[in-house]
Amino acid sequence: MASPTRSSAGALGGATPAISAVIVHYRTPALLEAAVAALHRDARASGLEMDVVVVDNGASSAADDRLDGARLVAEVLEPASNLGYAGGINLGVREGRGEVLLLMNADVVVEPGCLRALVDALADADIAGPRLFWDRGCRLMLPPQQVRTRTAELDAAWAERSVAWGRSCRRRWRRRARAFWSAREPAPCFELTGAFLAVRRDSWERVGPFDEGYRLYFEETDWLLRARAQGARAVLVPDARAVHAYDQSAKREPRAQMWFEQSMARFRRRRYGAWFAALLRLIERAPRRFADPGPLPAEPAQRRAGGETWVEVTPLPLGVPAAGCRLDRGAVPADFELPEDVAQGARAELHLRASDGACRDLVPSRP
Repeated sequence: MASPTRSSAGALGGATPAISAVIVHYRTPALLEAAVAALHRDARASGLEMDVVVVDNGASSAADDRLDGARLVAEVLEPASNLGYAGGINLGVREGRGEVLLLMNADVVVEPGCLRALVDALADADIAGPRLFWDRGCRLMLPPQQVRTRTAELDAAWAERSVAWGRSCRRRWRRRARAFWSAREPAPCFELTGAFLAVRRDSWERVGPFDEGYRLYFEETDWLLRARAQGARAVLVPDARAVHAYDQSAKREPRAQMWFEQSMARFRRRRYGAWFAALLRLIERAPRRFADPGPLPAEPAQRRAGGETWVEVTPLPLGVPAAGCRLDRGAVPADFELPEDVAQGARAELHLRASDGACRDLVPSRP
């Protein structure tokens, strides 16, 4: 497929910069079509110059044919083998020419105004991430990435092996997640997701490419930590909204779980040292114990202490990280309906919990 004509643009903060959207695709051509179509719609509506580079790790012509059939302009690269997410992004960045890079999964669809908000934020930042939603109705906000420190890793490991610690861990996690979800202006944040990052090209070149030693997962965590160490500025941009149909490519790759475990082990060794990685492995040999969340309470929101009520949805039995939805005043948690697209797209059982304004678990009242 022919590439779009490229032209130069001014520096960020001056003339509107050109954008290169780099999308790594793996066997989800319908989702890819929706992603590229939404990018072009938003770029045209916002008066932004953009080229799209698709790296098709699925090694088939499905992506090219699908985009051609929909008359969507993109350059499709078909490497000889699956490069993983890091390798795919690195290849696409080398091919693109924009001063702003959008690093994307194929299962992300931008909402109107998303690209302009991200570009504007990059006038004062090196990296920007949008507010991501799990469902097309934009009810369930996806969480910030997990904090990756020795203390946080120990906290999470113990939380999966003690019901009491798990309850305490959920409260601590909710405080951080709700600050993330309640932001109304661009806010400093390095816990952004690699599913969709906007990066200044000059910042990308200073930090360097994704580490291709991470076949899948942890590549953006490692890169963001490297950027932070170099003094880069990363922000969450609440006005930039997008829908991420979470985990759609990974569930089509039978090696995804193996790659996750390999990447996690590599990250731990490199970031924490071999001794701490061994300590975590020792802790993780102990049986996991989780509290049954039970049904959602059949009581109106705000009747409980704390002044508000949230419903959280996650495939993780611990209950966090989770996507969150703040209920309207007077709503009943038990009446919450899981969005159909989330239910249909999940590859594992989903757990629902309710919590109050003080970040405590809510359970049905005893009769």
